[in-house]
Amino acid sequence: MGAVQIILRGMITELGHFALILAALVGVMQMVVPLVGAHKGWRGWMASADPAATVQFVLVAASFVALTHAFVVSDFSLQIVVANSHSEKPLLYKVTGVWGNHEGSMLLWLLILVLFGACASWFGGNLPDSLRARVLGVQAAVSVAFYAFILFTSNPFERLDFPPFDGRDLNPLLQDPGLAFHPPFLYLGYVGLSMSFSFAIAALLEGRVDAAWGRWVRPWTLAAWLFLTVGIALGSWWAYYELGWGGFWFWDPVENASFMPWLLAAALLHSAIVVEKRESLKAWTILLAILAFGFSLLGTFIVRSGVLTSVHAFANDPERGVFILAILAVFVGGGLFLFALRASAMQSKGVFGTVSRETALVANNVLLAVASFVVFVGTIWPLVIELASRTSHWVFVGNVFRNPFYAIGLFDRPEQVSVGPPFFDAAFTPFFVALAIILPVGAVLAWKRGSLAKAVRPMVPVAVLAIAVGALAFAIQTGRSALGPVGVILGVWVVGGATVDLWLRTGRGPFSGRFARLTRLPRADWGKFTAHAGLGITVFGVAALVAWEDEDIRVAQIGDRWAVGIHEVEMIGVRSIEGPNYFGEGADILIYRNGREVGQVFPEKRIYPVAQMPTTEAGIRNGVLRDVYITLGDPQDNGGWAVRSYIKPFANWIWGGAILMAIGGMISLTDRRLRIAAGAAKENAKTVPAQ
Repeated sequence: MGAVQIILRGMITELGHFALILAALVGVMQMVVPLVGAHKGWRGWMASADPAATVQFVLVAASFVALTHAFVVSDFSLQIVVANSHSEKPLLYKVTGVWGNHEGSMLLWLLILVLFGACASWFGGNLPDSLRARVLGVQAAVSVAFYAFILFTSNPFERLDFPPFDGRDLNPLLQDPGLAFHPPFLYLGYVGLSMSFSFAIAALLEGRVDAAWGRWVRPWTLAAWLFLTVGIALGSWWAYYELGWGGFWFWDPVENASFMPWLLAAALLHSAIVVEKRESLKAWTILLAILAFGFSLLGTFIVRSGVLTSVHAFANDPERGVFILAILAVFVGGGLFLFALRASAMQSKGVFGTVSRETALVANNVLLAVASFVVFVGTIWPLVIELASRTSHWVFVGNVFRNPFYAIGLFDRPEQVSVGPPFFDAAFTPFFVALAIILPVGAVLAWKRGSLAKAVRPMVPVAVLAIAVGALAFAIQTGRSALGPVGVILGVWVVGGATVDLWLRTGRGPFSGRFARLTRLPRADWGKFTAHAGLGITVFGVAALVAWEDEDIRVAQIGDRWAVGIHEVEMIGVRSIEGPNYFGEGADILIYRNGREVGQVFPEKRIYPVAQMPTTEAGIRNGVLRDVYITLGDPQDNGGWAVRSYIKPFANWIWGGAILMAIGGMISLTDRRLRIAAGAAKENAKTVPAQ
């Protein structure tokens, strides 16, 4: 490599570092000047927020491009590149290595944070000047906190005095297309909730929460929920085919860290509808906006502090964890304090009866919030027990000499506990089942005051169909869990209810006229239908897979053939494999049904020599109704191989439903009324006649 190239690389890297520092200074200016201008009513100061937001984004984007360049050209003078890359790694994983680590992922987080702030400036022309200035000021305050976190504790541009010849490679589990796109989508969701938070704090500072505010905050919340849905689905899909365990969800702390804000974002999205339509639930909606972003920060703390063990945590650094905890305390604590001060300004104007769509949405919110709290308790409980045990040891030291029997209870107390799937399945499932039952009826109830009988009447055929299909599933299965039929009933009920809700929106009259009106319904209605139907499909897919899965674990010799469910599996041979940065063994396995060959899979056992880490690549024959899922284990002393074989019914319906939910959110975002807050713009355009 020539000296000129080395110098050029160093210049690009230093420019990236300088751009990040300069962006931090711009962020401080954007945090202070617009907020002061909004408080004083100085339009010039308020207007400074818009160019500052754009400049911040350009500078952070330049910094991120510089770091990406360092990974692509394998600049091993950077510590982060040495720790997470290798010259022989495929280009795709060199690029994804940028966010496959703590420092780079935080720079990606910051890039998305300032991108949302810039979007609020670019597309917030309908917002009142003071509200837009406050929103951008609060968003800048969040970004300043993360500038400090990155520059002082997690600098991605930290250099080495003596660069090595090559790097240590990226974690092999992360060298996968699913994980290449999973973190960016997840961060778009996490960070997107910062906009809901900024709108909530801005509204509290203004002392005004009304229908226009509800209309403005909905698109940002919907976008965050959409991205979280895609990110969670990609992570679940990756866990399914990459980890080799055959599962799609393990209630891992990192999985829970994304699931909790997803539940709260869903509650916030529905609550904002009530604010917009009826000017009710104002305080609750503001509180949800603060808590949803708070749980995003909590997820960041869980992933990066090392306080909880996870398969795919980014970092194990208590110092960084304390910094993130301080950010969480400042913004969530400050937001809740401001919320308490401004509670009197958020009195609801709309009143509604016990039976109404507002009440159904309140029930929806309560169930989602409680479900999120259940996941939170299960996730954080091991940490609470560990802290309590450590505290008890200190108490023991001070008391044991005065009371020797004090030690008896102390040493019986467990220092570490594990909260696994049995707890989450038992504690979380009832709330989600209740939500699925309420959803179709609540969607067709009238606003303000509804009739339960009138809402249930069109749903009777759907209920009959759901029970009939569930009974059929129960009759077909033998000796299986009741979870499968229950999942069938709930899935059909939710999908059928969403269909009836959409049809009822066409009014009355002949079929042809109603069908024509169906095609002219607002996109938000179609988005709602698609998202709710996707939820029903996912609920069914999860229940069907858990209840009807078949599993076989054995030591197989080459030429062996065995039955798994309604299929037969034959091991043809095992061959050596070699990739760009790995080697290992792969098995050739044929799949039969009714004596006829229907497919072939190639499960692999890989070794990544640089990272000295093995991985399992499952061989999967995907199908609409079922997957045949096979993993290759270690060689045995008798010459055979450990092989796991599964039949996973309706596995792809889980991610198909998640895709539909995301598509539903996307369709709703394209609704012009929601996208540009037309109703709010009209509200602002009204003039008051002179007295």
